[in-house]
Amino acid sequence: MTDVLAAAQAGNKQAFEQLVAPYRRELRAHCYRMSGSTHDAEDLLQDSLVKAWKGLGGFEGRSSLRGWLYRVATSACLNALEAKKNRALPSDLSGASEPSASVVSSMQPNPEVPWLEPCPDEWIEAEEQSPEARYSRRQSVSLAFLTALQRLPPRQRAVLLLRDVLGWQASECAELLELSVAAVNSALQRARATLEESRAVRPVAPDDETTRSLLKKYIAAWERSDVGMLVQLLKEDAVLTMPPMPVWFSGAANIGASLSAMVLVPGSAGTYRVELTAMNGQPALTMFRDGVKAAVHVLTLDGDRIARLDAFLEPAAN
Repeated sequence: MTDVLAAAQAGNKQAFEQLVAPYRRELRAHCYRMSGSTHDAEDLLQDSLVKAWKGLGGFEGRSSLRGWLYRVATSACLNALEAKKNRALPSDLSGASEPSASVVSSMQPNPEVPWLEPCPDEWIEAEEQSPEARYSRRQSVSLAFLTALQRLPPRQRAVLLLRDVLGWQASECAELLELSVAAVNSALQRARATLEESRAVRPVAPDDETTRSLLKKYIAAWERSDVGMLVQLLKEDAVLTMPPMPVWFSGAANIGASLSAMVLVPGSAGTYRVELTAMNGQPALTMFRDGVKAAVHVLTLDGDRIARLDAFLEPAAN
């Protein structure tokens, strides 16, 4: 790639595109983990590539091109995150709501909160896994992991991602972030402690056959508008969130009552069509209401039950 690099540094845009093409997807995934938003990640990736194009003449090859691009992308993320609130899910911000008629009827989206956004699995499918990484690529985009990440200050977030997701050495992180190795290790220790505390209870991943059976029943329950069937699939302490709605519900019975009042009302059988997909390394379903995309449901499974249902509503469905 020496000739391509030289051509790109001389101002050949096509050579630059060829140079960065192998790293685009992983850089976008890095920006997503840092920001918790697919929209922000796309913008941050483009911003990073513009800065890389403008600054490529200063790249002297003392580090790998990949490492240099990560330096540019991480810097862009840190600069952007300084002026932004951390992203969250409704269950991070308040106590659970009771599914009373007054609560359900008064539900309104809250556009003031920067909600966590899901990402399609295709964003991470081609990522290489470092043997030094503490988390697998799927674990590192799970909603539980991302929610915990958002509780970290941006620089701690960057250190943890570089060390435990990308598998970089402390010295490499220190060089990229312009910190001492001791400062990197200290930030990593604090970040790991926060993540362990935030993710104290980890669900038991079901086998493929159990997952297929559970998803088949979930789809049938929605397409038939069968609330009783749906409730049977939930853990007793299951959680339902519906960003950008700020309320959330806890407990299978409460979730059933809220869905009965909001969407799975009497006579609604056949209203929903459901397609399987995968988001954030988790089973997910795209919900179509009367032929229009209404939501994406990302499921957290625990054995043969659903522990958490995060229903990301489409703007038109709000």
